[in-house]
Amino acid sequence: MSRLIVWHDGACPLCAAEIALMRRLDRRGAICFIDAQAARDEACPVDRAELLARFHASEDGRLLSGAAAFAAMWRAIPLLRPLGLAARSPLILSILERGYRRFLRARPKLQRLFREKRPTA
Repeated sequence: MSRLIVWHDGACPLCAAEIALMRRLDRRGAICFIDAQAARDEACPVDRAELLARFHASEDGRLLSGAAAFAAMWRAIPLLRPLGLAARSPLILSILERGYRRFLRARPKLQRLFREKRPTA
């Protein structure tokens, strides 16, 4: 089994929470998580701004973005694998991508709300 590489925005509270959950679910260690904020330039397959604007993953040497990257991550986690396999359907993937694009438009506001609700130490 090849290892999946996932780039995420470590400075985003929403992303950090989701990646923390995915790390807990990835009991087999099938995913290599890379914080695109902290990664060296040579570790970034595309421009860092692009990595931070959309979710990216590399599955079997193919760079994926958006809903396709999420689906690849889900396929690597046994509990979520059925969702990832369902997303191989072009129809399902297009629906997921539309939802992801809507989320991206709302992401800045959600980040602010998430930061406000988190207790400060």
